Amino acid sequence: MEALFGQKQAAAQGGDIIDSSTANFAKDVLDASRDRPVIVDFWAPWCGPCKQLTPALEKVVKDAKGAVKLVKINIDENQALAQQLRIQSIPTVYAFFQGRPVDGFMGALPESQLKEFIAKLMQVSGAGGGEAAELAAVLAEAKQALDGGDMMTASQIFAEVLQHDPANPDAIGGMTRCYLKAGDVARAKQTLETVPKEHANHAEIVAARAAIELAEQAEKAGPVNDLKAKVEADPKNHQARLDLATALYAGGQREAAVDELLEIVRRDRKWNEEAARKELVKYFEAMGPMDPLTIDARKRLSSILFS
Repeated sequence: MEALFGQKQAAAQGGDIIDSSTANFAKDVLDASRDRPVIVDFWAPWCGPCKQLTPALEKVVKDAKGAVKLVKINIDENQALAQQLRIQSIPTVYAFFQGRPVDGFMGALPESQLKEFIAKLMQVSGAGGGEAAELAAVLAEAKQALDGGDMMTASQIFAEVLQHDPANPDAIGGMTRCYLKAGDVARAKQTLETVPKEHANHAEIVAARAAIELAEQAEKAGPVNDLKAKVEADPKNHQARLDLATALYAGGQREAAVDELLEIVRRDRKWNEEAARKELVKYFEAMGPMDPLTIDARKRLSSILFS
């Protein structure tokens, strides 16, 4: 154990925070993530929020004492890599472990949330322990139950977490989603209102907020079959297609919903002040940046916008 701790200290002194490039990405990020989580900060000199986020990231990475690594990528100097990874806005942060992406967020977060982000990565890699690791395992079980449609188990676990920690953003976001899946939008909104201001931009809270907005829109969208008939009768009826996408998403047909929004962008990207693209952004927030559908949809959106 002492030898391992010594190795981590040496790593912290020798390369916890580095600048990298397209040519070195595989070595500095993918290969390096075999040993410990690697956080990749995509930034640019002209980006104001980047100037707030990067120093805060560097601080919390140093505090982790070698448990994680930070790699900074200037997208102006590495445009090919940014395009390959579908970076749409900056700052964008991805975390890799065992050669694959495991988490991420967009925008500048306060130090408290950055600490939570790194704590989760440490738990994923086995570097964390004690109560924090136990809590992470419990929350993971609840999320798995929710994703599998077992709302009773998920809600019970989230409720128990909130009894001990009423401000836990993962549990608040999870409970909000439980109410949404049960069709109780009002209680979902009430639950989300309990989140402290310092957690307003937490990934789970952002996702839950977007999910509520989509659920409220779905209540006004109309029956799927009626909307499909409208679109078939007039393929240029973009509002009907947008409403159809909303209804499809609410019914769990996420891929079909994404297809309809992308079709609007393909036909008329500027329609209604880019309403379809903005709606896609809500989907991305609700699904999360690392969801396979989010990644695929971003790729397809980029292909349309830059073709």
